[in-house]
Amino acid sequence: MELTSALAWLTTCLLLTLTSSTDSQSLISRRNLLGNGLGSTPPMGWSSWNYFNCKIDEATIKQTADALVSTGLAKLGYKYVNIDDCWAESSRDNQGALVPKRTTFPSGIKVLADYVHSKGLKLGIYSDAGFYTCSKEQPGSLGHEEQDAQTFASWGIDFLKYDNCNNDGSRPTLRYPVMTRALMKTKRPIFFNLCEWGDMHPALWGYTVGNSWRTTNDISDTWESMVSRADQNEVYADFARPGGWNDPDMLEVGNGGMTKNEYIVHFSIWAISKSPLVIGCDVRNISKDTMEIIANKEVIAVNQDKLGVQAKKVRMEGDWEVWAGPLTHDRIAVLLLNRGAWLTAITAHWEDIGVAPATTFKARDLWKHKTLKPRFTGNLTDSVEAHACKMFILSPVY
Repeated sequence: MELTSALAWLTTCLLLTLTSSTDSQSLISRRNLLGNGLGSTPPMGWSSWNYFNCKIDEATIKQTADALVSTGLAKLGYKYVNIDDCWAESSRDNQGALVPKRTTFPSGIKVLADYVHSKGLKLGIYSDAGFYTCSKEQPGSLGHEEQDAQTFASWGIDFLKYDNCNNDGSRPTLRYPVMTRALMKTKRPIFFNLCEWGDMHPALWGYTVGNSWRTTNDISDTWESMVSRADQNEVYADFARPGGWNDPDMLEVGNGGMTKNEYIVHFSIWAISKSPLVIGCDVRNISKDTMEIIANKEVIAVNQDKLGVQAKKVRMEGDWEVWAGPLTHDRIAVLLLNRGAWLTAITAHWEDIGVAPATTFKARDLWKHKTLKPRFTGNLTDSVEAHACKMFILSPVY
């Protein structure tokens, strides 16, 4: 059985177990649990985890919000300022509520949310579908879903990353929808990110439960980790769509573990894959090279294209690959990727990207910011350096 057919079959089986016969028709037409109107395009923002881990405080979050605005990143769409693990005290209060850590968030999360909102941004927070979060430094939300959802809503939270550590051993397909219902009950639109690590193929069931779902384990700041996450995520391309996106984890661009060309590959794949663009570096001290990558308006536009179709690998030969996906106005995004150690000529054939060989296109190079002079019919070939890529938008010439 082909992989796509197998995944589709498994999707059907999971949906049958997750929904009753009375609501299966509404599930087919949209979603039976989550209807918050969010995620029409992949979310863009920043998260504390990749750079700061547990070393976070309210001053850092405020400074980051300020930096997103002052650098112009907010205007480009980076709106979410997401607090990850380690923001809460190790115990709940006498009423069972989560308590912001007094030493690092003394003003409380509501005051912080008001500050972030005053900048035209949105505040995200972190919890876990277990008894403790992954750091084991704060309680999870298992058994407290409604209370915690109401708490988050009362604080003005706009995004929830929901992890999968230290749980009771029950299936994520049972635990995650409980929080979905709790969030919906608050009547506040909160983007719901399922951080289930891809264990039970959340791409197959996540659309009814969340706005995005992790398809991989955590990324690290290396070439090998980055491309492996891209590979794992690409398998589920058919399941991404407006309202629900595959998430291969946050961006490592700017954290220093890869070359500039490798970071360009990282950002390009995440963009063409319609993955969330969540910055993971310290934007308060951002380099010129990093800004050139994450502020590339043309690449961001591919990610945010309203058609919302995730690109796929359409050809692989040895160390090189061609990725392609449709965009609005009959355009096609194409990525030529060289995973090898030498300069390589890579060809995108029209037959591979799903158009008639006789079609003529003009090609826009998204990293050189220029439209190539020749017109292309049948194929496009370019030389690509080691661990690098070329990214184009093909527009038909009528």
